[in-house]
Amino acid sequence: MQLLDNYIAAIQHPIFKYISQAADLLKTDTYVIGGFVRDFILERGTAKDIDVVAVGSGIELALKVAELLPNKPKVQVFKTYGTAMLRFQEIEVEFVGARKESYTEDSRNPEVEEGTLKDDQNRRDFTINALAISLNKTSLGTLLDPFGGVQDLQNKRIKTPLSPDITYSDDPLRMMRAIRFATQLNFTIEKNSLEAIRKNAKRLKIITRERIMVEVNKILSAPIPSVGFLHLEETGLLQQIMPELTDLKGVQEVEGQKHKDNFYHTLEVVDNISKHTEDVWLRWAALLHDIGKAPTKRFSKKVGWTFHNHEFVGSKMVFKLFKRLKLPLNNKMKFVQKMVLLSSRPIVLASEVTDSAVRRLVFDAGDEIDSLMTLCEADITTKNPNKFKRYHNNFKLVREKIKEVEERDRVRNFEPPVTGEIIMKTFDLQPCKEIGQIKDYIKEAILDGVITNDYDEAYELMLLRGKKLGLSPKN
Repeated sequence: MQLLDNYIAAIQHPIFKYISQAADLLKTDTYVIGGFVRDFILERGTAKDIDVVAVGSGIELALKVAELLPNKPKVQVFKTYGTAMLRFQEIEVEFVGARKESYTEDSRNPEVEEGTLKDDQNRRDFTINALAISLNKTSLGTLLDPFGGVQDLQNKRIKTPLSPDITYSDDPLRMMRAIRFATQLNFTIEKNSLEAIRKNAKRLKIITRERIMVEVNKILSAPIPSVGFLHLEETGLLQQIMPELTDLKGVQEVEGQKHKDNFYHTLEVVDNISKHTEDVWLRWAALLHDIGKAPTKRFSKKVGWTFHNHEFVGSKMVFKLFKRLKLPLNNKMKFVQKMVLLSSRPIVLASEVTDSAVRRLVFDAGDEIDSLMTLCEADITTKNPNKFKRYHNNFKLVREKIKEVEERDRVRNFEPPVTGEIIMKTFDLQPCKEIGQIKDYIKEAILDGVITNDYDEAYELMLLRGKKLGLSPKN
């Protein structure tokens, strides 16, 4: 134990005054522990959740704190886990009794029994999360750091309190958390710990996909996501989670012709896009934009390596991947599918920016056109400075053309100005295939620039097309 008076500064929030009062009334040794202490030392901003451990009943302590608080907040009690939670001034406080844990081989859910503070710190995942500050009046601000967590924070190191082999085997989700923290904090994973992750990688199978995806999304939301994905790949975890990505790894050579390593290219694209967006689903689109390349890779003596229709194949793979990983099968998934499907369109367009091609791109991308352009710009990973500049300049021209065409032709999410009801009324029709044919014909004419997105022009074209289909206007 070491006494550091300046850690009193960590517990200036009003909630700590009430916790301290409750702890002394109950004569319970009480500490704030874990992420709150870690983030205070790292100066990572204001915490939104606080973990409090009591050497005794965490539930009893939570109820006493709520009794003392002026707003008398509701306490959520989870008797099965011996925990309780309340909210105060936008902060979520969780109370738990100090405990020790023992695990079985086929589950990450431990057998739990009451324990000391030392037992509770022993069960923590990393030294940097085992830091505790006393909240009792007689020892207020005392930091308990039994595993050198402060030193590990200073050295930017992820290390387990006990043997990493035991830590990760007991709860394999901690392997994901180690990589997530290393990515979020820009820390290194201690050598023995990294080796233990490799050794226990297969244990990840006992963790639910939902819990794994929480960690993957946090890795993907970090400033430089590639740090985490490289760790996932080198430890064997990524192969279990997303083999679609590891299938992209490697370079083949046939008759002197090579293709780039699409796995490392993908990580570059993800890092590039992360500089311009915090939208995790757009980052997912960057992560998956080339997954169709592995199943479509072919070698032709005439043209070399090809990946025909990889965008279409990849967009279909997105659904299967999201379903398997228990990711949301809603508009988020459809957005990622659309981005993957359209990911090469602006690249092709950049070589010849025509009004017709731009209109079709804007129509197909709809409200996601800006996201699509951001993805395509991130996809530029050439190390040739002249090419890099030229490609970005081309995309700048495409963006300008998109703006010009949108302002003039209004094709984003447009519907042909002549509706199906107008067609039915004009030709005295009941619902039939000819109505759809006429609408599609008008839509294609607008996209090709044959007519503008104007009612009168569309109406005249409707009459002409109807005549060719053998239809006569109703008198």
